[in-house]
Amino acid sequence: MKKYWWILGLGLLLIGCDPRFLAPDLTPPAVPQNVSTVTGDNQVEVLWTRNTEPDLAGYHILVSSTYNGTYRIIGTTYQDHYIDNGAHNGVTYYYAVTAYDRAGNESPLSRDVAYDTPRPEGYNAILKDYRTTPTLAGYDFSDNSVGPYDDQYTDVFFEYYNGSFFLNVWTDSDIQDMGYTQSLYDITEAPTVGWSPSKDVRAIAGHTYVIWTWDDHYAKIRINAVSSARVDFDWAYQLQSGNTELKRSVSTTRGSHYLGDGVTSRQ
Repeated sequence: MKKYWWILGLGLLLIGCDPRFLAPDLTPPAVPQNVSTVTGDNQVEVLWTRNTEPDLAGYHILVSSTYNGTYRIIGTTYQDHYIDNGAHNGVTYYYAVTAYDRAGNESPLSRDVAYDTPRPEGYNAILKDYRTTPTLAGYDFSDNSVGPYDDQYTDVFFEYYNGSFFLNVWTDSDIQDMGYTQSLYDITEAPTVGWSPSKDVRAIAGHTYVIWTWDDHYAKIRINAVSSARVDFDWAYQLQSGNTELKRSVSTTRGSHYLGDGVTSRQ
């Protein structure tokens, strides 16, 4: 009889150690935190703080046309960032992220207000001095083209005068020097005050400038090089009228609710 109970006890011990007999994992990962975005040209990069759960399997990235709207999954990744290459310039997108583990448990939607409006950008545009080459001195952001400095659609034009370099706008537009930047992406929003009353600024290599165009759009340019004959710059232009967003990186917290079955809304 003692032998029988010893064998039975050993069997129960082995069963208790077998993962197949453990309680199922029903705990989802934590909600992803610090979701933010970086604006691109026909793309948006979504970033967040990585979860610490050891059984983390990945993330779902979701998008909606409004913060409180229905979200659909657009991608999955194990990384802490994702590039939405399906975004279109001039359209605003709201993003959310969920985390899921190896057992299939999924967190609620991230609670951050993370939205973005992609906009076109370009590199190494060149303007000539309007005093010597007037037909190649102006830039039209809406058409991404170089043309005459005095064309009705010109947003900014270049001038070399008496040893100094200038960027000029017309009286129905505004311009502001935002100072030295490491790159075009350092300026996130157009300012609301501080525009140049003279409608011109000194053109300095390494500086970024914001322009408020005559038709209520915002653009920014960063000068790569400047000489008496020309200025070379990178640029970005917001297609949405009145939208000051030139590059967005926003993260504030609000409530959210996950409905499941791929249909998600916030409230």
